[in-house]
Amino acid sequence: MPKTGNRPRAAFEPQLDLPPPYTLITLREVGDAFAQAVACAPEQGAGTLVYVGRFDLAEFAVVLEPEEPLRSARRALYAGMAALVDALAAHAPPEKPIMIDWPDAVRVDNGLVGGGRLAWPPGTNENDRPEWLVFGAMIRTVSMSEHEPGLNPLVAALEEEGFTDFTAGALVESFARHLMVHIDAWQEHGFAAVGKEYLQRLPRQNGVRREIDENGDLLVRHNGKTDVARREFLPALGVPSWLDGKTRGPRT
Repeated sequence: MPKTGNRPRAAFEPQLDLPPPYTLITLREVGDAFAQAVACAPEQGAGTLVYVGRFDLAEFAVVLEPEEPLRSARRALYAGMAALVDALAAHAPPEKPIMIDWPDAVRVDNGLVGGGRLAWPPGTNENDRPEWLVFGAMIRTVSMSEHEPGLNPLVAALEEEGFTDFTAGALVESFARHLMVHIDAWQEHGFAAVGKEYLQRLPRQNGVRREIDENGDLLVRHNGKTDVARREFLPALGVPSWLDGKTRGPRT
C-alpha cells in the first residue's frame, strides 16, 4: 500500500490548506502538475503535492511511496480515483450523479469532466517495489468551449453542473483528505476496502458482479454464468482515456 509521506519538506509558498503529511508545490498556469510531480518524485518523495493554479481546471498530482511490488502497487490509481470522486461528491449539488468510467475517467451527470492517471519509475521490474508513484488528476471546472452549454451532453464542466461557491483549490484540499482516508483503509484492512469504494462508483449493471484482481485487472462476472471477463489494467494506463493529447486537458 502507498503512503502519503510523514515529514515536512521545503516547498513554495502554500496556497492551500493541506494536512501535515503533504508538502505543497504551486505552479503558474502554464505549468504541468503531473510532469513536475514525476520530475521531483525521486528527491521530494511521498506527500509532495503539485498544484497548478488555473481558472478552468483543477489540476494537481501527488507523490506516493508504495510498500508493495509494482504489479500490485499500481492499484493506487483506484485509491486516487475514489478520493477524487469523494471530493467531488462533497461539493456537488444534492443527488448529482458522479460516476467513474473504468479505469480513469470521471463523469458528472454523464458528462465527462476529467479523470486521473498514474506514473511510476521507468524500467521498474513488476516484482520490485517502485521508489515512487505519481497520481495526477484534472477536473474541468469551467467550460472554455465556444459551444453553448449542454450542446454536447457527454462533456461537462463543474460550473455547468451546479457546483456553486466552489474553487479548484477546495477540491484539491478535499481530495488530499479523502486520499489519506483511503490509504489508511488500505494499510489497515487491505486493498479490498479501497476496491469496494471504487467499484461502487462504476455504472451499475443488473446481474453483474465486479472485482479488482491483485494486479489491478477488472474481473466481471455475470449471474448464472461461470465465465469471468477480464479487462486488463496495465494497457489501460498507457494512455488516459479522458485526456486530449493536443490540448493537454480533458476531452471535449
